[in-house]
Amino acid sequence: MKSLSIRGTLASLSLSMLLASLGTSIANVGLPALAEAFTASFQAVQWVVLAYLLSITALIVSVGRLGDLMGRRRLLLIGIALFTVASLLCALAPGLWLLIAARALQGVGAATMMALTLALVSGAVPKEKTGSAMGVLGTMSALGTCLGPTLGGVLIAQVGWQGIFLLSVPLGVLAFGLAWRFLPVDHHEITSTRPDFDALGTLVLILTLLAYTLAMTLGRDSFGPLKTALLLVAVIGLVLFVFVEQTAASPLLNLTMLGNPLLSAGFAMSTLVTTVVMATLVVGPFYLSGALGLKAASVGLVMSAGPLVAALAGMPAGRLVDRLGAQRSGALGLIAMLTGACILPVMPMSVGIPGYLAPMVVLTAGYALFQAANNTAVMLQIEAQQRGVVSGLLGLSRNLGLITGASVMGAVFAFGTASQDILQAQPEAIAQGMRLTFAVAAALILLALVLGAVSKIVSRRLIAPC
Repeated sequence: MKSLSIRGTLASLSLSMLLASLGTSIANVGLPALAEAFTASFQAVQWVVLAYLLSITALIVSVGRLGDLMGRRRLLLIGIALFTVASLLCALAPGLWLLIAARALQGVGAATMMALTLALVSGAVPKEKTGSAMGVLGTMSALGTCLGPTLGGVLIAQVGWQGIFLLSVPLGVLAFGLAWRFLPVDHHEITSTRPDFDALGTLVLILTLLAYTLAMTLGRDSFGPLKTALLLVAVIGLVLFVFVEQTAASPLLNLTMLGNPLLSAGFAMSTLVTTVVMATLVVGPFYLSGALGLKAASVGLVMSAGPLVAALAGMPAGRLVDRLGAQRSGALGLIAMLTGACILPVMPMSVGIPGYLAPMVVLTAGYALFQAANNTAVMLQIEAQQRGVVSGLLGLSRNLGLITGASVMGAVFAFGTASQDILQAQPEAIAQGMRLTFAVAAALILLALVLGAVSKIVSRRLIAPC
């Protein structure tokens, strides 16, 4: 009976993770159809994706903390219900800006699902099986990324753009039913003396993250006054957030927790590694089409190999984490990523698709192993009452890496091509941009390896006197 309950819990959390991931990838493929349906510019319809991303990034830590206070099962059920209703509202939206508002609401539900799945799964399975459970969640996240473009294309062709949002409605109902049936009731998390929610710290953090996210997503090709002002607001907001948390009676984020070197290094490494992953998504299409001369359909096929490898590697990676330990597995994952990032730039264009695909497979498989190991290492470092906010911080670190990677690594690629217009650049110029981008990527992975090693040494020294 206990085994059935664990499997049911994993099924409900896995479906929640799949839906949140699918919410991003399936919308990307629908942007051209939305532009045509609403007679809108690309700059306008891209807010369908940005609104979802902004909501997740700004709220994921706050909803994690809220789950710690009011009960994670209860809040996850609310999040799934909100995501499902918002998906229906997206499909019924009569105008673009109403669709964007519904997508922002859907992002609130997705933030809740992302933040609480890791927190709940770490408490639902035995410690020796945590790595395998994290691998399953990693597989579902990658599967959502992988399936999005394919499912989206089919649904748009058969149903119209509304289909990409309607798909989430029955899946959301199923996820809600599974979570209601199998997730344990929040007995221990509801007490008469529970601390108050840090509303001021939450507001400051949300505004800080919104400013940074907008700075990284708007005007990627230029560093103008708007981006400068937003980054300045983000820096000021960060300083103010630290001050508020130090003086709050019940802080949103206990800053002393970051004094744990393994925990803080886990967040930093996650950001660095996902920055590299985003570089593959930013540079890949340009290199495959501009340097190797592939058609759009072939580009899509080759690009889908990365998420597919991550999906296939997720569960074996989790089992490897349980066998070798989180820290050793994380280092192996980073070494695999470093190998792929170093091989790719030295591959001549004459090798063609295999020269791009082989190192990319190594890099992506390494990422799947690192993610399972890092999530396991971080979640095992904390007490049960902190799981929500810490899993939210893990989600935030990944999102910040993706956002930063899209902007910074995109700028590195553009600089490397030395071209005013990348679309008009010569194949060799695009290849040169790719080489520079992955040289920077290799340096970031190496930095992550150093951080992991240093944090392990510092942690041993801290506990040595005990």
